[in-house]
Amino acid sequence: MIYLDTSVALAHLLAEDHRPPGEIWQETLVSSRLLEYELWTPLHRRGLAESHGDAARSLIGRIAILELTPTVLARALEPFPGSHPVRTLDALHLASCAYLVGLGQSVTLASYDRRLVAAADAMDLPIFEPADR
Repeated sequence: MIYLDTSVALAHLLAEDHRPPGEIWQETLVSSRLLEYELWTPLHRRGLAESHGDAARSLIGRIAILELTPTVLARALEPFPGSHPVRTLDALHLASCAYLVGLGQSVTLASYDRRLVAAADAMDLPIFEPADR
């Protein structure tokens, strides 16, 4: 299963120069409920909610959404391995990944965020390399 970070979802929605390969959408995708908020906020900020809203809803509908349960939130309060500080929203994504791993799921992180990837690597999470397309 691929844990989809918001950076990859936004790159896909906004057809940025760096966007994930088409085969990622054939995989089982999961993300935190946080993804939904992190998608809509920049769309509203950029005035793109109307033009990209259907695509955003469709994308969210293709992803298994993990709720921010007390267990996930508690893990986000704990320190993460690695030499760089983890930002708040990254901690929530990493805690969501850790929760899934704790349930015995095989989770691979897809992200363009170098700090998030470094933290996930320090946690020994496999990284999906969403090569530029």
